[in-house]
Amino acid sequence: MSGFPDPVRGPLAPTAGVLRPLGVHDVTISGGPFARWQEINRSASIPLGLEQMEASGALPNLRLAAGEGDGDFRGYRFQDSDLYKQLEAVAWEHLRAPDAGYPEFVAASAALLARAQRPDGYLNSHYQVVKPGKIFAELEYSHEMYCAGHLFQAAVAASRAGCGDDLLAVARRFADLLVERFLTGGDDGIDGHAEVETALVELYRHTGVSAYLELARKLVDNRGKGLIADSGMGPLYSQDHLPVREAGTAAGHAVRQLYLEAAVVDLYLETGDESLLECSVRRWEDMVATKTYLTGGLGARHDGESFGERYELPSDRAYSESCAAIASVHWNWRLLLATGHGRYADLIERTLHNAFAASTSADGVRFFYVNPLQRRADLFEDRYLGRRREWFACACCPPNIMRLVASLGHYVATTDDEGLSVHQYVPGEIRAGAVTLEVETRYPWDGRVRFTVRETPGGPWTLKLRIPAWSEGGLVPDADGYARVRRDWKPGDVLDLDLDLTPRLVVPHRRIDALRGCAAVERGPLVYCFEQIDQEADLEDLALAAEPRLRAVERDVPGLGPTVVIEADAVRLPPAPADGLPYFPSTSTAAAESAPTPVTATAVPYYQWDNRDGGVMRVWTPHL
Repeated sequence: MSGFPDPVRGPLAPTAGVLRPLGVHDVTISGGPFARWQEINRSASIPLGLEQMEASGALPNLRLAAGEGDGDFRGYRFQDSDLYKQLEAVAWEHLRAPDAGYPEFVAASAALLARAQRPDGYLNSHYQVVKPGKIFAELEYSHEMYCAGHLFQAAVAASRAGCGDDLLAVARRFADLLVERFLTGGDDGIDGHAEVETALVELYRHTGVSAYLELARKLVDNRGKGLIADSGMGPLYSQDHLPVREAGTAAGHAVRQLYLEAAVVDLYLETGDESLLECSVRRWEDMVATKTYLTGGLGARHDGESFGERYELPSDRAYSESCAAIASVHWNWRLLLATGHGRYADLIERTLHNAFAASTSADGVRFFYVNPLQRRADLFEDRYLGRRREWFACACCPPNIMRLVASLGHYVATTDDEGLSVHQYVPGEIRAGAVTLEVETRYPWDGRVRFTVRETPGGPWTLKLRIPAWSEGGLVPDADGYARVRRDWKPGDVLDLDLDLTPRLVVPHRRIDALRGCAAVERGPLVYCFEQIDQEADLEDLALAAEPRLRAVERDVPGLGPTVVIEADAVRLPPAPADGLPYFPSTSTAAAESAPTPVTATAVPYYQWDNRDGGVMRVWTPHL
């Protein structure tokens, strides 16, 4: 099964790698949570996003830059990037399910951008309207290259999705200006927010212009050499503290670090520079072991939107930005393509089903910017930890969410010279060259996945199925985490995969101080949480029994829809004194006036939380 689709019609089309991706349109998702997300993305989220392009100022700002509007610039200096991510979402959605309105929006936006673009190719409405004398003079915090990167990705998406090449022409003019100034012109400036690097690599893959790849290489190689001026946040914030090959841990602003890592692996895939893959894998291993939330979320601190120290993973103060979850998927996808190791697909699954899925409400019109693992009863910091919001002044997350949901089919399966690998389990159809594979499953509610070969070429080929690290029994995985079945497949052949969805009680690493004495519940790829609305006692006074029986129960929950809840044996702790210091001698009986009362605690999937009320929630619960 050799050869790429020409070209790969998806976000990533590397020219080398162990695995080869499929296009967005090569996988049809027909059911389960992924299909539900795509339905609400199309019917609710994307229409909201298109409205917000006007209301938030993204389009009006560009009209000002084109000399066509009046009024003042609105929003942040990176406001243009909201439009670019929205354009990418629209492009992938058009490829997934064509609609004449999507190419029309892309064409109208491309025309406006062309009118706003300066003759030399420069394009950034904030600096053209507000600070025309400061172009490329404030790179430490200007986001000029960052915005350009999202433009490049949108343009590639529009071209691959059949929405025309007008946006690509705009993007290439800007990219050529960056090459002229920052590659051949001798300017060693670097944007404080990594993103343009991975976008330049993809623009190179799509156009074949090697200068784009060389500029990406220069920007990555020069980061960590003190070339980024101090924005007031310090060099760690922008990953300018150490060269990428020397840094041993993910640090600083989480989204910036993760976009940089995507570029590092992209460059490895295109250049074969093993030192790039080695350093990125080293940081990945450290990050997963010491800085990753149970949900797959990344970023422990509100201060600087940063990772924090090793094992610094507070539940209630978790930042875990939605954009970080998306960037994590981007990085892990590149590592998976580069190595074929299933551990990267495992983390993609964990992130998609939990940290990422929780970012959007069940109706698709409200979003989390940050994704805490606990909400207290006296929550007051509504700006960050309150209910989901329809939009944000800094709206980097909602259109970012939309572009990933629209392109989910790209991340399901890959091909290689041996055959087809399935990484994420969704019902529907996978089309890879001469192979058509039907997938039937109720995953993640049920662990049975049935594969039926509908079309196949002559001769043997290998079907590889990822066996998640949490599943025991059934097909035996290889060293990469995949069960390999090689045969001369015939139309109508069936293969069943049974994954163990027995609910699991998990405990934290002993160095995670914030979680000592607590446990959490998982089932399959889903992390569960306890919301006050489902409990018969005050959630703040509940503790899981020493050996709780965990029982999975299918229900249709108002506000959530069909789901699987988990009932667990728990106790209601006796009341604690309300007066005086909240500390007691270890032998004191003052904090306990009666014995704990047995109760049943009910948990729902974490991604479905905050769809009914704004009450208390916990992922990690005290464990006797």
